[in-house]
Amino acid sequence: MKIVVTGTRGIPGIQGGVESHCEELYPLLVDENHQVVVVRRKEYISKGYETTEYRGVKIKDISCLRTKHFEAVIHTILAVLYARFTNADIVHIHAIGPSIIVPFARLLGLKVVTTHHGPDYDRQKWGKFSKWILRLGEKWGAKYSNRVIVISKHIKNIINTKYPSQKQVHLIHNGVNLSCTSNSADYLKELGLEKGSYILAVGRFVEEKGFDLLIDAYKNIGCKEKLVIAGGADHESKYSLKLKEMAKENGVILTGFIQKDKLSQLYSNTKLFVLPSYHEGLPIALLEAMNSKSDVLVSDIPANAEVGLDKDCYFECGNLKSLEKQLTLKLASESNEVEYDMSKYNWSYIAQQVKDVYDSLV
Repeated sequence: MKIVVTGTRGIPGIQGGVESHCEELYPLLVDENHQVVVVRRKEYISKGYETTEYRGVKIKDISCLRTKHFEAVIHTILAVLYARFTNADIVHIHAIGPSIIVPFARLLGLKVVTTHHGPDYDRQKWGKFSKWILRLGEKWGAKYSNRVIVISKHIKNIINTKYPSQKQVHLIHNGVNLSCTSNSADYLKELGLEKGSYILAVGRFVEEKGFDLLIDAYKNIGCKEKLVIAGGADHESKYSLKLKEMAKENGVILTGFIQKDKLSQLYSNTKLFVLPSYHEGLPIALLEAMNSKSDVLVSDIPANAEVGLDKDCYFECGNLKSLEKQLTLKLASESNEVEYDMSKYNWSYIAQQVKDVYDSLV
């Protein structure tokens, strides 16, 4: 069967949780019975990633106007048309914004699978109209998709409560690359860091990640460790510019968007990984930190709570004093590797679950 994937900016080497999810998942799905084509937004191709195939996955580049509000929806329409005219068996749409196109895909005669990565209408960056569109995308994705995949129990509860008529809801977690632990240290030296000498945060420069709160807490506690934030902005905004200014004023190291060995080195050698998010589906960055045996401190939002960490690994979401208190306690403790149960986040296991969903449609 032929599966066309859209709703993502694309793979490989493109920043974002959905993008990381697709980059790990789809090469494991390709076999003699499953052909996968990921439709990529041409404007996001990183230097060195100009390719038509990635680890067995076909890549189709389609240009789209790069705009914060309508880019994903317009590109998904073009991808669905591509799927129809290339006789795809299934179109797989990621995220609730692009899922507003599900009825259109069904009218074209396509079978549709959607993956709900989180209630994006809770993100601070969206205005009232955008939030309405996102809620509509969630509704139409849940009602009209042939199959719905959710990445956490929290999201499954949302769908089951709001849309009980959708019986085909499959809980399939995000995964983590189980070989990401790194013993190298050349990138640390490049940044002027040593093992255990820094705090790490990873993500895009958007308000819901809470990096401004983390910088404020870091400034207030006056610790000896450096703060490193790995990531960047898709679209430069007032918030991302403000964050860069805050970082500069407080001696925070910004690496920009990094992947693979450089990121693994940072995870493996950090004193503490911090995720101060206001909103997540099931954060791959947290899973990667856990897989690297890093000590972690995260906000107590449902997606993070679902991972089941020890009580001292959580602080009250959005509460600066709570973050300062837990950050101080964590940094005062001995640096030790932490063993986590990562068995349910194995990508091979996840790929087979997704393959079973596809096969159920044929």
